[in-house]
Amino acid sequence: MTEIDPNTIHRVNHPIKRRRLQVLRVIDLTPRMRRITVGGPELAGFVSLGTDDHVKVFFPQNAEEHAALESFDPSAGKDQGPLPAMRDYTPRRYDLQTLELDLDFVLHGDGPAATWAAQARPGQYLNIGGPRGSMIVPDIFDSYLLIGDETALPAIARRLEGLAPNRRALVVVEVANGAEQQLLQSPARVHVIWVLREGRQDSLLTTVQHLDMPGGKLYAWVATESRVSRQIRKVLLEEKGLDQAFVKAVGYWKADDSDEP
Repeated sequence: MTEIDPNTIHRVNHPIKRRRLQVLRVIDLTPRMRRITVGGPELAGFVSLGTDDHVKVFFPQNAEEHAALESFDPSAGKDQGPLPAMRDYTPRRYDLQTLELDLDFVLHGDGPAATWAAQARPGQYLNIGGPRGSMIVPDIFDSYLLIGDETALPAIARRLEGLAPNRRALVVVEVANGAEQQLLQSPARVHVIWVLREGRQDSLLTTVQHLDMPGGKLYAWVATESRVSRQIRKVLLEEKGLDQAFVKAVGYWKADDSDEP
């Protein structure tokens, strides 16, 4: 068995388990971002080693979907009957001492996740599965470039909180308006650029095109709408000359998906 060098980017797989957790707290971070804390005995053994991990969150709409969820095996594939709608969410924080997990929801419309989050109250229950695995990015870089929209904020915040004080981070985040800006905390030296859709002058892509890249060994992470993520990745590689091995760009949602901003 080949040993993994902990000082390289690598993936770790986890046993997949469905957990039924109770809503403990509901806090509005901004007018459009709601933090829902869930927990309970079934959170024991939960693990999330990567800052951009994701869990599957299930939103059954009827008795048939509730019944299917009770027997659902997350490791057995999708052909298991009338499964409920599922969405991916980044574990913002988890504490195995108190058995608590924070999930941040964007309140943006009528999709199953946003609809559930808008009415969530303590005492309700939420089913999650995973994470299936973690992509470990050790803190071996001089600088970090983190780019995304509201959906990327939980992963960005987790990454910033874990950086060493001698690191630098340039963060570019697109949100609806000034009320959606969040305080991002980190031991590192961080510069945040907020791109506001309301009264917009520059898009997220245009803002990235005009960036001066941080110095030193750089890791770049991008998560936003799928097409925009691809465009930003192309800019980083072809115009900014970043090393492809240290650029991760993913689509967190698609423009035609009614459950996303």
